[in-house]
Amino acid sequence: MRSLPPFRYAPDRWPPALRWTVLLAGSALLAFALSLAHLSAALLLGPMAVAIALAASGGAVRLPPLGFIAAQGVVGVMIASKLPASILPEIARDWPIFLAGTLSTVLGASALGWVMARAGGLPGTTAIWGSSPGAATAMTLMSDDYGADMRLVAVMQYTRVACCAIAATAVVQIFGVAQARDVGAALAEQDPMDVVAAVETLALGIGAAFLGVRLRIPGGGLLLPMAFGLIASATGLLEITLPQTVLAISYAVVGWGIGMRFTRAVLRHAARLLPRILGSIIALIALCAAFAMGLVYFAGIEPVTAYLATSPGGADSVAIIAAGTQVDVPFVMAMQIARFLLVLVAGPALARALSRRRGDV
Repeated sequence: MRSLPPFRYAPDRWPPALRWTVLLAGSALLAFALSLAHLSAALLLGPMAVAIALAASGGAVRLPPLGFIAAQGVVGVMIASKLPASILPEIARDWPIFLAGTLSTVLGASALGWVMARAGGLPGTTAIWGSSPGAATAMTLMSDDYGADMRLVAVMQYTRVACCAIAATAVVQIFGVAQARDVGAALAEQDPMDVVAAVETLALGIGAAFLGVRLRIPGGGLLLPMAFGLIASATGLLEITLPQTVLAISYAVVGWGIGMRFTRAVLRHAARLLPRILGSIIALIALCAAFAMGLVYFAGIEPVTAYLATSPGGADSVAIIAAGTQVDVPFVMAMQIARFLLVLVAGPALARALSRRRGDV
């Protein structure tokens, strides 16, 4: 009889099946514990934390790219279900507020990156690209074409996304905002649903996500399902219906997608600069919080709504947190999407301009 190989506690020595078992079980347990503490987006934060722990210890698992794209599609149509058809007229009517909120965050983050580059904290144009708020994947990929260290940019971008998700959840708890009926609670009391409408919703969201990726639209895996879902809902072609179990799995997959980017190799490369990177992220979060206070004072926006709208985190994670909280979700997502588009359009040109001023071309 063959003896079993000795069990090793080092995650980097674990077989893939064991890593997946730890990821699934740990994510479920931590998400459940966070939901008991009434934290918003527990089903995002729990899996993200477990994924970060595994990846940082060398036990990262390879997530199927198709699964992550499908999860973005589900989150995209979820956002569409929260947006009223009147959102565009509202943006047009209140355009000064949206313009001020969007520009202040983008320009403030760019200025912070320029200061870090001038101070010599990070090499070349890396600080400028890494400080760009939103469009994390797009900024990471484009940075390599402009001479930045893509690995450090990736660490800055995805550490910012993770930190902003945690900070946003903390703000919701501190201000004591009432929680919406979130996915975790709804799982225990699922209502009968229109199965046909649910299948059509999932087909629309996932199909649009794959189309967005196929067309190479930046952020298309999230933006195209959201746009298609909004159009279908506004025209009466489809009543967006999402099974709570599918939504919970999608939240978890998004969390894993963020967490698994913190691999040991990437963190080892950034270890010496990690304190400065964390310092820059904290400064950026504080700066955006100051802009949120401006929206509260001058525009009368509810504080948590203003904070989530100006949060420099990822649009998908902010959407999940906002959806689990009784805030003005349309305002939050309109501001996030406006900034996302501005970063995609103006980000590269702004980074090049700031790099030339510093002399890094």
